Amino acid sequence: MPRLGESITEAAIITWFKDVGDPIEEDEMLLEVATDKVDSEVPSNVSGTIEEILFEANEVIKIGDTIAIIESNGEAVNSKPKKSVISKKLESSKPKQKKSVIKPQTLQLQNTEKFSVSNSNTFFSPLIISIAKEHHISFEELARIPATGKEGRLRKSDVFQYIEEGRPYKFAQSVTQDPTAYRIPQLTFDKGKGRIVEMDRMRQMIADHMVYSKHTSPHVTAYVEADLTNVVTWRNANKKVFQEKYGEKLTFTPLFVEAVAKAIKDFPDINASVDGKNIIIKEDINVGMATALPSGNLIVPVVKNADSKSLLELAKDVNLLASKARENKLQGDDIKGSTFTISNVGTFGSVMGTPIINQPEVAILALGIIKKRAEVIETENGDEIAIRSMMYLSLSFDHRVVDGFLGGSFVRRVADYFEQFDINRKI
Repeated sequence: MPRLGESITEAAIITWFKDVGDPIEEDEMLLEVATDKVDSEVPSNVSGTIEEILFEANEVIKIGDTIAIIESNGEAVNSKPKKSVISKKLESSKPKQKKSVIKPQTLQLQNTEKFSVSNSNTFFSPLIISIAKEHHISFEELARIPATGKEGRLRKSDVFQYIEEGRPYKFAQSVTQDPTAYRIPQLTFDKGKGRIVEMDRMRQMIADHMVYSKHTSPHVTAYVEADLTNVVTWRNANKKVFQEKYGEKLTFTPLFVEAVAKAIKDFPDINASVDGKNIIIKEDINVGMATALPSGNLIVPVVKNADSKSLLELAKDVNLLASKARENKLQGDDIKGSTFTISNVGTFGSVMGTPIINQPEVAILALGIIKKRAEVIETENGDEIAIRSMMYLSLSFDHRVVDGFLGGSFVRRVADYFEQFDINRKI
Protein backbone atom coordinates (compact mmCIF):
# COMPACT_ATOMS: atom_id res chain seq x y z
CA MET A 1 0.00 0.00 0.00
CA PRO A 2 1.68 3.23 -1.12
CA ARG A 3 1.73 6.49 0.81
CA LEU A 4 -1.27 8.70 0.10
CA GLY A 5 -0.11 11.74 2.05
CA GLU A 6 2.18 12.75 4.88
CA SER A 7 -0.47 12.38 7.58
CA ILE A 8 -2.17 9.25 6.21
CA THR A 9 -1.33 6.05 8.12
CA GLU A 10 -4.17 3.76 7.10
CA ALA A 11 -6.96 3.38 4.56
CA ALA A 12 -10.15 1.38 4.10
CA ILE A 13 -10.60 -0.66 0.93
CA ILE A 14 -13.72 0.37 -1.02
CA THR A 15 -13.49 -1.97 -4.00
CA TRP A 16 -11.06 -4.04 -6.06
CA PHE A 17 -11.00 -3.40 -9.80
CA LYS A 18 -9.31 -6.75 -10.49
CA ASP A 19 -9.80 -10.36 -9.42
CA VAL A 20 -7.35 -13.19 -8.87
CA GLY A 21 -6.10 -14.44 -12.24
CA ASP A 22 -6.71 -11.15 -14.03
CA PRO A 23 -3.86 -9.56 -16.01
CA ILE A 24 -2.89 -6.02 -15.09
CA GLU A 25 -0.63 -3.41 -16.65
CA GLU A 26 1.75 -1.09 -14.83
CA ASP A 27 -0.07 2.06 -13.65
CA GLU A 28 -3.46 0.42 -14.29
CA MET A 29 -5.86 0.99 -11.39
CA LEU A 30 -5.93 -1.95 -8.99
CA LEU A 31 -8.25 -0.82 -6.19
CA GLU A 32 -9.99 2.15 -4.61
CA VAL A 33 -9.47 3.11 -0.97
CA ALA A 34 -10.93 5.66 1.40
CA THR A 35 -9.04 7.91 3.83
CA ASP A 36 -11.36 10.13 5.87
CA LYS A 37 -13.45 11.97 3.22
CA VAL A 38 -11.12 11.39 0.29
CA ASP A 39 -11.38 8.38 -2.03
CA SER A 40 -8.22 7.47 -3.93
CA GLU A 41 -7.46 4.99 -6.69
CA VAL A 42 -4.30 2.92 -6.25
CA PRO A 43 -2.44 1.80 -9.42
CA SER A 44 -0.31 -1.28 -9.83
CA ASN A 45 3.44 -0.63 -9.83
CA VAL A 46 4.15 -3.57 -12.20
CA SER A 47 2.63 -5.50 -15.09
CA GLY A 48 1.68 -9.12 -14.58
CA THR A 49 -1.02 -11.48 -13.34
CA ILE A 50 -2.74 -11.18 -9.97
CA GLU A 51 -1.90 -14.25 -7.89
CA GLU A 52 -3.43 -13.31 -4.55
CA ILE A 53 -5.59 -10.55 -3.06
CA LEU A 54 -4.79 -10.31 0.61
CA PHE A 55 -7.50 -7.96 1.88
CA GLU A 56 -11.22 -7.76 1.26
CA ALA A 57 -13.47 -4.74 0.76
CA ASN A 58 -14.19 -2.74 3.95
CA GLU A 59 -10.98 -3.92 5.62
CA VAL A 60 -8.61 -1.30 7.04
CA ILE A 61 -5.00 -1.53 5.89
CA LYS A 62 -1.87 0.27 7.01
CA ILE A 63 0.43 2.16 4.68
CA GLY A 64 3.21 -0.22 3.64
CA ASP A 65 1.15 -3.41 4.04
CA THR A 66 1.30 -5.95 1.25
CA ILE A 67 -2.19 -6.00 -0.25
CA ALA A 68 -1.77 -8.22 -3.31
CA ILE A 69 0.68 -10.61 -5.00
CA ILE A 70 1.33 -9.99 -8.69
CA GLU A 71 3.37 -12.45 -10.74
CA SER A 72 5.64 -10.56 -13.12
CA ASN A 73 7.98 -12.37 -15.54
CA GLY A 74 7.35 -15.61 -13.75
CA GLU A 75 8.15 -14.30 -10.27
CA ALA A 76 5.92 -12.90 -7.56
CA VAL A 77 6.75 -9.26 -6.90
CA ASN A 78 5.89 -9.50 -3.20
CA SER A 79 6.71 -12.97 -1.97
CA LYS A 80 6.45 -12.16 1.74
CA PRO A 81 3.08 -10.62 2.48
CA LYS A 82 2.65 -8.97 5.84
CA LYS A 83 -0.76 -10.59 6.27
CA SER A 84 -1.12 -14.36 5.98
CA VAL A 85 -4.39 -15.17 4.18
CA ILE A 86 -5.80 -17.82 1.88
CA SER A 87 -5.50 -17.14 -1.82
CA LYS A 88 -8.82 -16.59 -3.51
CA LYS A 89 -7.84 -19.37 -5.95
CA LEU A 90 -7.77 -21.86 -3.07
CA GLU A 91 -10.67 -20.53 -1.04
CA SER A 92 -13.21 -22.54 -3.03
CA SER A 93 -11.51 -25.81 -2.05
CA LYS A 94 -11.04 -25.00 1.63
CA PRO A 95 -13.66 -24.35 4.29
CA LYS A 96 -14.07 -20.67 5.06
CA GLN A 97 -13.34 -19.48 8.56
CA LYS A 98 -16.29 -18.02 10.38
CA LYS A 99 -15.86 -14.46 11.56
CA SER A 100 -16.31 -13.78 15.25
CA VAL A 101 -19.46 -11.69 15.28
CA ILE A 102 -21.36 -10.28 18.22
CA LYS A 103 -25.02 -10.52 17.34
CA PRO A 104 -26.75 -7.12 17.15
CA GLN A 105 -29.01 -7.68 20.08
CA THR A 106 -29.37 -6.33 23.62
CA LEU A 107 -26.25 -7.29 25.59
CA GLN A 108 -26.19 -8.34 29.23
CA LEU A 109 -24.11 -6.78 31.99
CA GLN A 110 -22.84 -8.80 34.93
CA ASN A 111 -25.61 -7.35 37.09
CA THR A 112 -28.14 -8.50 34.40
CA GLU A 113 -29.19 -4.89 33.70
CA LYS A 114 -29.79 -4.22 30.00
CA PHE A 115 -28.61 -1.34 27.84
CA SER A 116 -29.01 -0.42 24.19
CA VAL A 117 -26.37 -0.87 21.50
CA SER A 118 -25.22 2.33 19.73
CA ASN A 119 -23.66 0.86 16.60
CA SER A 120 -25.75 -1.51 14.56
CA ASN A 121 -22.79 -3.33 12.98
CA THR A 122 -21.30 -5.19 15.91
CA PHE A 123 -18.53 -7.02 14.08
CA PHE A 124 -15.23 -5.95 15.62
CA SER A 125 -12.01 -6.36 13.67
CA PRO A 126 -8.95 -7.96 15.26
CA LEU A 127 -7.36 -4.49 15.48
CA ILE A 128 -10.33 -3.14 17.46
CA ILE A 129 -10.32 -6.18 19.72
CA SER A 130 -6.59 -5.82 20.43
CA ILE A 131 -7.05 -2.12 21.31
CA ALA A 132 -9.98 -3.04 23.54
CA LYS A 133 -7.91 -5.68 25.36
CA GLU A 134 -5.06 -3.21 25.87
CA HIS A 135 -7.41 -0.68 27.47
CA HIS A 136 -9.59 -3.27 29.25
CA ILE A 137 -12.72 -2.38 27.26
CA SER A 138 -15.44 -5.03 27.23
CA PHE A 139 -17.49 -6.05 24.21
CA GLU A 140 -20.52 -4.48 25.90
CA GLU A 141 -18.66 -1.17 26.14
CA LEU A 142 -17.45 -1.43 22.54
CA ALA A 143 -21.03 -1.82 21.39
CA ARG A 144 -21.91 1.53 22.95
CA ILE A 145 -19.25 3.49 21.04
CA PRO A 146 -20.66 5.51 18.11
CA ALA A 147 -19.23 4.08 14.88
CA THR A 148 -18.32 6.21 11.84
CA GLY A 149 -17.00 3.50 9.54
CA LYS A 150 -18.67 2.21 6.40
CA GLU A 151 -21.85 0.23 7.10
CA GLY A 152 -21.62 1.08 10.79
CA ARG A 153 -18.14 -0.40 11.26
CA LEU A 154 -16.28 0.67 14.38
CA ARG A 155 -12.99 2.32 13.42
CA LYS A 156 -9.76 2.66 15.35
CA SER A 157 -10.24 6.43 15.45
CA ASP A 158 -13.70 5.94 17.01
CA VAL A 159 -12.21 3.92 19.86
CA PHE A 160 -9.37 6.39 20.52
CA GLN A 161 -11.81 9.31 20.40
CA TYR A 162 -13.99 7.48 22.92
CA ILE A 163 -10.97 6.90 25.19
CA GLU A 164 -9.97 10.58 24.94
CA GLU A 165 -13.48 11.56 25.99
CA GLY A 166 -13.02 9.64 29.22
CA ARG A 167 -14.94 6.46 28.29
CA PRO A 168 -18.42 7.82 29.12
CA TYR A 169 -20.02 4.37 28.69
CA LYS A 170 -17.56 2.58 30.97
CA PHE A 171 -20.25 2.10 33.58
CA ALA A 172 -23.49 1.42 31.70
CA GLN A 173 -26.61 2.60 33.49
CA SER A 174 -29.79 0.63 33.83
CA VAL A 175 -32.72 1.93 31.82
CA THR A 176 -34.80 1.75 35.01
CA GLN A 177 -32.18 3.17 37.36
CA ASP A 178 -33.57 6.73 37.53
CA PRO A 179 -37.13 7.20 36.28
CA THR A 180 -36.86 10.99 36.71
CA ALA A 181 -33.80 11.41 34.44
CA TYR A 182 -34.46 12.93 30.99
CA ARG A 183 -34.07 10.62 28.04
CA ILE A 184 -34.64 11.22 24.36
CA PRO A 185 -38.18 9.95 23.70
CA GLN A 186 -38.45 7.18 21.15
CA LEU A 187 -41.16 8.76 19.01
CA THR A 188 -42.52 7.28 15.82
CA PHE A 189 -43.24 9.72 12.99
CA ASP A 190 -44.98 9.30 9.69
CA LYS A 191 -42.07 10.03 7.38
CA GLY A 192 -44.28 10.00 4.32
CA LYS A 193 -43.85 8.30 0.96
CA GLY A 194 -41.49 9.12 -1.86
CA ARG A 195 -38.33 8.16 -3.65
CA ILE A 196 -35.80 6.46 -1.34
CA VAL A 197 -32.23 7.72 -1.69
CA GLU A 198 -29.61 5.87 0.34
CA MET A 199 -26.93 8.10 1.84
CA ASP A 200 -23.51 7.57 0.30
CA ARG A 201 -20.50 7.08 2.54
CA MET A 202 -19.51 10.76 2.55
CA ARG A 203 -23.03 11.96 3.35
CA GLN A 204 -23.15 9.55 6.30
CA MET A 205 -19.83 10.91 7.57
CA ILE A 206 -21.05 14.50 7.20
CA ALA A 207 -24.26 13.66 9.07
CA ASP A 208 -22.35 12.00 11.91
CA HIS A 209 -19.89 14.90 12.07
CA MET A 210 -22.63 17.53 12.23
CA VAL A 211 -24.65 15.69 14.90
CA TYR A 212 -21.47 15.09 16.90
CA SER A 213 -20.57 18.79 16.71
CA LYS A 214 -24.00 19.92 17.93
CA HIS A 215 -23.87 17.44 20.80
CA THR A 216 -20.30 18.37 21.73
CA SER A 217 -20.24 22.16 21.46
CA PRO A 218 -22.88 24.56 22.80
CA HIS A 219 -23.25 26.78 19.74
CA VAL A 220 -23.66 30.55 19.96
CA THR A 221 -23.77 32.74 16.85
CA ALA A 222 -22.74 36.42 16.71
CA TYR A 223 -23.52 38.69 13.75
CA VAL A 224 -21.96 41.86 12.37
CA GLU A 225 -22.47 43.84 9.18
CA ALA A 226 -19.48 44.96 7.13
CA ASP A 227 -19.08 47.55 4.40
CA LEU A 228 -17.09 45.84 1.62
CA THR A 229 -17.26 48.73 -0.85
CA ASN A 230 -13.50 49.27 -0.87
CA VAL A 231 -12.83 45.53 -1.26
CA VAL A 232 -15.31 45.20 -4.12
CA THR A 233 -14.07 48.34 -5.89
CA TRP A 234 -10.41 47.32 -5.63
CA ARG A 235 -11.05 43.74 -6.74
CA ASN A 236 -13.14 44.82 -9.75
CA ALA A 237 -10.40 47.24 -10.80
CA ASN A 238 -7.56 44.73 -10.43
CA LYS A 239 -8.89 41.24 -11.17
CA LYS A 240 -8.11 41.42 -14.90
CA VAL A 241 -4.63 42.85 -14.35
CA PHE A 242 -4.00 40.28 -11.61
CA GLN A 243 -4.83 37.38 -13.92
CA GLU A 244 -2.78 38.80 -16.80
CA LYS A 245 0.22 39.36 -14.54
CA TYR A 246 0.14 36.15 -12.48
CA GLY A 247 -2.10 33.77 -14.43
CA GLU A 248 -4.41 33.35 -11.45
CA LYS A 249 -8.04 34.32 -10.93
CA LEU A 250 -8.63 36.85 -8.16
CA THR A 251 -11.82 35.80 -6.39
CA PHE A 252 -13.08 37.16 -3.08
CA THR A 253 -12.04 34.01 -1.19
CA PRO A 254 -8.29 34.80 -0.84
CA LEU A 255 -9.25 38.29 0.38
CA PHE A 256 -11.56 36.69 2.95
CA VAL A 257 -8.86 34.23 4.04
CA GLU A 258 -6.35 37.07 4.37
CA ALA A 259 -8.64 39.13 6.63
CA VAL A 260 -9.53 36.11 8.77
CA ALA A 261 -5.85 35.17 9.22
CA LYS A 262 -5.05 38.73 10.35
CA ALA A 263 -7.92 38.69 12.85
CA ILE A 264 -6.78 35.31 14.22
CA LYS A 265 -3.33 36.77 14.90
CA ASP A 266 -5.07 39.55 16.85
CA PHE A 267 -7.24 37.05 18.77
CA PRO A 268 -5.26 33.77 18.88
CA ASP A 269 -7.62 32.17 21.43
CA ILE A 270 -10.18 31.71 18.64
CA ASN A 271 -7.68 29.41 16.88
CA ALA A 272 -8.05 26.56 19.32
CA SER A 273 -9.48 23.14 20.15
CA VAL A 274 -10.64 21.47 23.36
CA ASP A 275 -8.90 18.44 24.87
CA GLY A 276 -10.83 17.41 27.95
CA LYS A 277 -10.21 20.15 30.50
CA ASN A 278 -7.42 21.71 28.42
CA ILE A 279 -7.57 24.29 25.65
CA ILE A 280 -5.01 23.89 22.86
CA ILE A 281 -4.11 27.23 21.25
CA LYS A 282 -2.83 26.31 17.80
CA GLU A 283 0.49 27.71 16.61
CA ASP A 284 -0.36 27.40 12.91
CA ILE A 285 -3.17 29.34 11.27
CA ASN A 286 -4.70 26.94 8.74
CA VAL A 287 -7.95 28.21 7.26
CA GLY A 288 -10.42 25.63 6.00
CA MET A 289 -12.81 26.55 3.18
CA ALA A 290 -16.16 24.77 3.18
CA THR A 291 -16.56 23.69 -0.45
CA ALA A 292 -19.39 21.94 -2.29
CA LEU A 293 -18.45 18.91 -4.38
CA PRO A 294 -20.14 18.05 -7.70
CA SER A 295 -22.09 15.34 -5.82
CA GLY A 296 -23.58 18.00 -3.54
CA ASN A 297 -21.60 16.81 -0.54
CA LEU A 298 -19.45 19.19 1.47
CA ILE A 299 -15.71 19.05 2.04
CA VAL A 300 -13.22 21.41 3.70
CA PRO A 301 -9.88 21.83 1.88
CA VAL A 302 -7.31 23.75 3.92
CA VAL A 303 -5.09 26.76 3.16
CA LYS A 304 -2.04 26.01 5.31
CA ASN A 305 -0.15 28.80 7.14
CA ALA A 306 -2.48 31.43 5.72
CA ASP A 307 -1.03 34.20 7.91
CA SER A 308 2.41 33.91 6.32
CA LYS A 309 1.32 33.99 2.66
CA SER A 310 0.97 36.85 0.22
CA LEU A 311 -2.27 37.53 -1.63
CA LEU A 312 -0.81 35.85 -4.71
CA GLU A 313 0.09 32.73 -2.72
CA LEU A 314 -3.36 32.66 -1.15
CA ALA A 315 -4.99 33.02 -4.58
CA LYS A 316 -2.90 30.12 -5.94
CA ASP A 317 -3.82 27.89 -2.98
CA VAL A 318 -7.50 28.77 -3.14
CA ASN A 319 -7.74 28.24 -6.91
CA LEU A 320 -5.85 24.94 -6.77
CA LEU A 321 -7.96 23.54 -3.93
CA ALA A 322 -11.20 24.67 -5.57
CA SER A 323 -10.14 23.05 -8.85
CA LYS A 324 -9.24 19.79 -7.10
CA ALA A 325 -12.60 19.79 -5.31
CA ARG A 326 -14.53 20.28 -8.57
CA GLU A 327 -12.61 17.42 -10.19
CA ASN A 328 -12.77 15.10 -7.14
CA LYS A 329 -8.96 15.09 -6.96
CA LEU A 330 -8.43 16.27 -3.37
CA GLN A 331 -5.85 14.24 -1.48
CA GLY A 332 -5.70 13.43 2.22
CA ASP A 333 -3.27 16.22 3.05
CA ASP A 334 -5.51 18.77 1.29
CA ILE A 335 -8.20 18.40 3.97
CA LYS A 336 -5.99 17.91 7.04
CA GLY A 337 -4.95 20.32 9.76
CA SER A 338 -7.64 23.01 9.63
CA THR A 339 -7.64 25.26 12.72
CA PHE A 340 -10.44 27.65 11.69
CA THR A 341 -13.08 27.33 8.98
CA ILE A 342 -14.93 29.81 6.79
CA SER A 343 -18.10 29.10 4.82
CA ASN A 344 -19.05 31.45 1.98
CA VAL A 345 -22.83 31.00 2.08
CA GLY A 346 -23.16 34.09 -0.10
CA THR A 347 -22.10 31.92 -3.04
CA PHE A 348 -25.58 30.39 -2.93
CA GLY A 349 -27.32 33.74 -2.50
CA SER A 350 -27.79 33.46 1.28
CA VAL A 351 -27.86 36.71 3.23
CA MET A 352 -26.36 35.05 6.29
CA GLY A 353 -25.98 31.64 7.92
CA THR A 354 -25.66 29.88 11.25
CA PRO A 355 -22.81 27.46 10.50
CA ILE A 356 -22.06 24.33 12.53
CA ILE A 357 -18.56 24.21 14.02
CA ASN A 358 -16.08 22.00 12.19
CA GLN A 359 -14.79 19.84 15.05
CA PRO A 360 -12.38 19.92 16.80
CA GLU A 361 -12.23 23.68 16.12
CA VAL A 362 -14.03 26.16 18.38
CA ALA A 363 -15.43 28.61 15.81
CA ILE A 364 -16.57 28.92 12.19
CA LEU A 365 -17.31 32.05 10.16
CA ALA A 366 -20.09 32.31 7.57
CA LEU A 367 -19.86 35.06 4.94
CA GLY A 368 -23.11 36.18 3.36
CA ILE A 369 -23.90 37.61 -0.05
CA ILE A 370 -22.39 40.99 -0.93
CA LYS A 371 -25.39 43.20 -1.67
CA LYS A 372 -25.62 46.83 -2.73
CA ARG A 373 -27.79 48.96 -0.43
CA ALA A 374 -28.48 52.58 0.34
CA GLU A 375 -26.61 53.34 3.58
CA VAL A 376 -26.15 56.42 5.74
CA ILE A 377 -22.43 57.24 5.91
CA GLU A 378 -20.46 59.98 7.62
CA THR A 379 -18.62 62.40 5.31
CA GLU A 380 -16.89 65.75 5.66
CA ASN A 381 -20.23 67.35 4.82
CA GLY A 382 -22.10 65.36 7.46
CA ASP A 383 -24.35 62.32 7.06
CA GLU A 384 -25.14 61.32 3.51
CA ILE A 385 -26.93 58.47 1.80
CA ALA A 386 -24.73 56.43 -0.54
CA ILE A 387 -24.83 53.10 -2.39
CA ARG A 388 -22.55 50.69 -0.51
CA SER A 389 -21.66 46.99 -0.89
CA MET A 390 -22.71 45.37 2.39
CA MET A 391 -22.23 41.88 3.78
CA TYR A 392 -23.32 40.05 6.93
CA LEU A 393 -20.76 37.98 8.85
CA SER A 394 -21.96 35.33 11.31
CA LEU A 395 -19.61 33.57 13.71
CA SER A 396 -20.70 30.36 15.44
CA PHE A 397 -18.48 29.58 18.42
CA ASP A 398 -18.12 26.96 21.14
CA HIS A 399 -19.44 28.60 24.30
CA ARG A 400 -17.51 26.16 26.49
CA VAL A 401 -14.30 28.06 25.80
CA VAL A 402 -15.26 31.11 23.71
CA ASP A 403 -17.29 33.78 25.47
CA GLY A 404 -19.29 36.55 23.86
CA PHE A 405 -16.52 39.10 24.26
CA LEU A 406 -13.96 37.03 22.35
CA GLY A 407 -16.43 35.86 19.69
CA GLY A 408 -17.90 39.31 19.16
CA SER A 409 -14.52 41.05 19.15
CA PHE A 410 -13.09 38.59 16.64
CA VAL A 411 -15.90 38.84 14.09
CA ARG A 412 -15.91 42.64 14.48
CA ARG A 413 -12.16 42.70 13.76
CA VAL A 414 -12.66 40.71 10.54
CA ALA A 415 -15.27 43.29 9.49
CA ASP A 416 -12.85 46.09 10.38
CA TYR A 417 -10.20 44.66 8.08
CA PHE A 418 -12.74 44.64 5.25
CA GLU A 419 -13.85 48.21 5.91
CA GLN A 420 -10.27 49.50 6.29
CA PHE A 421 -9.09 47.85 3.07
CA ASP A 422 -6.57 49.99 1.19
CA ILE A 423 -8.24 51.08 -2.04
CA ASN A 424 -4.79 52.05 -3.43
CA ARG A 425 -3.18 48.68 -2.71
CA LYS A 426 -0.69 47.52 -5.34
CA ILE A 427 -0.82 44.01 -6.77
